[in-house]
Amino acid sequence: MEDQFIKAAGLIGDATRAAIMWTLLDGRAFTATELSIAVNTSPQNMSMHLGKLLEANLLCVEKQGRHKYYRYSSKEVAYAVEAMANLIPKPDLSLKKKSENYPPIKYCRTCYDHLAGKIGVALADSLIAQNIIIENNSTFEITSEGEKWFSDFGIDLEEAKKKKRIFLKPCLDWSERRNHIAGSVGTLLLNKMLEHDWIRRIKDSRAIIITGKGEKEMLKKFRNLDF
Repeated sequence: MEDQFIKAAGLIGDATRAAIMWTLLDGRAFTATELSIAVNTSPQNMSMHLGKLLEANLLCVEKQGRHKYYRYSSKEVAYAVEAMANLIPKPDLSLKKKSENYPPIKYCRTCYDHLAGKIGVALADSLIAQNIIIENNSTFEITSEGEKWFSDFGIDLEEAKKKKRIFLKPCLDWSERRNHIAGSVGTLLLNKMLEHDWIRRIKDSRAIIITGKGEKEMLKKFRNLDF
């Protein structure tokens, strides 16, 4: 186990491979050419790095026509990469800007397949305050009131439980240093807000825009939400 951990840490610790893993947190699959441009390296060098990440089962590749697309081999890899970002030194809180001046990537963003940043943490805080979810020994659990809340929101929890992945978990936010919601439930929340046009993706960015409609509806659904 120790040897395997050292090998995995060494793979991700390389600057180019770390940049590849960070880019893939976008949640989309990328071609080798797109990744080469994103991390500013040659196609030949990219091929070598991708080979090592595939061999370690950190990435997988899917072929569509003439193109090959690379993505994380599992959602757990994404969670691990996001968690590693918490090693970044914490900023001086006395210098923290007001929410309206937050950089977009810190204010509201996707963390692979769920919502993160200041807004992602605020949504988790709201659901805890409403007793929709509770914190229990560093885990999140949905209450009976929460089951009704999610059902009213159009989210089928029973279907989510059948998926071969983590159902609900806290995910430590690297910019806020507090938990947002991950797992199947976090994905369903993100998708439902996108579907309702409460939030919108920004092209070529993990940052998320909250629409005017979204502000109104989120204030109704997530009480005491601080934008």
